[in-house]
Amino acid sequence: MSRSTTDSASSATLPTPKERRRLREALALSEEQVAEAMGVTKATVKAWETGRSAPRGRKREAYAKLLGAAEVAEAARAPEHTPPAPAPTSPSTSTSAVTPMALPPASASASASVRPMAAVKRAAKPPKAPSPVPAIAPGAARKGASKPPERLKPAEAEAAPETVPEPAPAPARPPAEPGLTPAEAFDALYVHAAPGLVHQTYLLTGRRRLSRESVEYAFHHAWEHWPEVAVDADPVGWVRAAAYEYALSPWHRLRRAHKHPDAPPTEASRRALLTALLELPPPYRRTVLLYDGLGLDLPDTAAETEASTPAAANRLLHARTVIGQRIPELAEPETLHRRLHELVSEAPTATLPAARAVRSGSERRTRKWTRTVLGVTAALICVTAFTAATAPTRYLPVEVPGETVNGVPVRGGPQKLGPEDVELRDRLRNEPNPGPERLIPSAE
Repeated sequence: MSRSTTDSASSATLPTPKERRRLREALALSEEQVAEAMGVTKATVKAWETGRSAPRGRKREAYAKLLGAAEVAEAARAPEHTPPAPAPTSPSTSTSAVTPMALPPASASASASVRPMAAVKRAAKPPKAPSPVPAIAPGAARKGASKPPERLKPAEAEAAPETVPEPAPAPARPPAEPGLTPAEAFDALYVHAAPGLVHQTYLLTGRRRLSRESVEYAFHHAWEHWPEVAVDADPVGWVRAAAYEYALSPWHRLRRAHKHPDAPPTEASRRALLTALLELPPPYRRTVLLYDGLGLDLPDTAAETEASTPAAANRLLHARTVIGQRIPELAEPETLHRRLHELVSEAPTATLPAARAVRSGSERRTRKWTRTVLGVTAALICVTAFTAATAPTRYLPVEVPGETVNGVPVRGGPQKLGPEDVELRDRLRNEPNPGPERLIPSAE
C-alpha cells in the first residue's frame, strides 16, 4: 500500500463514540456482525463505540464509510418517519404504560433493496478507487441472521402532563473559564461533580464509606488520564462511569468494612425506595438510576452501561416492575421518575477531601506504582544476571568407586544345572523315545 493511501485512510474522520453506537443500531446490526465484517473481535467494536480505542488504516476508512452510509440512509428516511403528535388519553390507560423510550428503527420499509450486512462487508474491503457512498437500507436484515428485537411501545401521555415536572439535565461540563491550567480545570470538575457523585454512588450501594472511596478512586483515575478526560465531550460522565464501575465491583463483598450496607434512612418512603433499589441486580439498579434518576436518554444509558439499547430497555422495564411490586404507589413510571429524580437531586452532605489532596494522592499513587514496578524489574534483572554469572558452563559426571554390596537376595529363575542334569538333558535330546519300552523283568 502506498503512503498516500495510508495517509488518506488514517485521516478519515469518525463520529463520537456514542454516535457510532447509534448509527450501528440504526442499521439493525449487532456488534458481532460488524466485527465479522471488519475482521476484528466483538471487544474491539465495543472499544470503538465506548471511545477506548479507534480503528486505524484501512479499517478506519471502512468503518467511517459504514457510519457515513448510515448517516446518509438515516437522513434520507427522516421525513418519512416523523412521529405524529400523541393524542391525549385518559389517566386509566397509563397504568400499564411505559415511559417513552423508542428504540432505533429495527425494521425498514418493504422497498429496501440493499442488505446492511452486505454493505458492511463491502465497506470492510479496501477501496480500489474513490467512489460515492452507496445508499443502504437501514433496517434490512441479513439472510439467516436473528430477527432484531421489536420496538418498544411508547407510553401514553397523561391527561395533565403539565403536573409532572421535567428534570433539568445536569450540565455535562462544569463552568470553567478559558485559559485554565490542567490543575485548575480538574479542581473545577471535582468541585462541580464530586458531591453529587458521592450521593449517587450511595444510592447504588447503600454504603457511604464505599461511595466516598469510589468517587476518590474515579477522580484519581481521571487525573492519571487527564489529557483524555479534558477533551471528552462529557467529563462528568467519564468520571461517573469509573465511580459506578468501582462501586459495583463484586470484590467489595470480600472486604469486611463493605460486606453489609449501612443503616437505612429513618424516613419510611426513602427507606422503602432505597431498599427496593438495593434488591435489584447491579446492572438493573444502575440502568434505572441513570434513566429515571439522572434523566439520561436510553441510548446514552445503554452506552454507559455497555449494553445494547434493547437490553437496557428490558432492564429498565424489569426494574420498574420490581419496584412497583415492592412499592405500589411507585407503579406509575412518571411517579417513579419524579421520586428518583428528587432523591438524586438532594443536597449532598458528604465531606470530601480538597481537590488538591486528590491530585496529590493520585500523583503519589502513580509514583508508588512506578517505583514498585521499577524495583521489581531491577530485582529480576539482578537475579537473572547473578544466576547467569554463577551457573556452571558444563557438568562433569561423578565417578563413584565400586563397593561390595551385601544382603542382596538370590537372583530368581532356574538354578544352574549340575553334571548329572546336563548328562540327562543331552540324552533326552540325542535319543528321542516316542513311547515307553516294555518292561521285562530280569532274572536277577
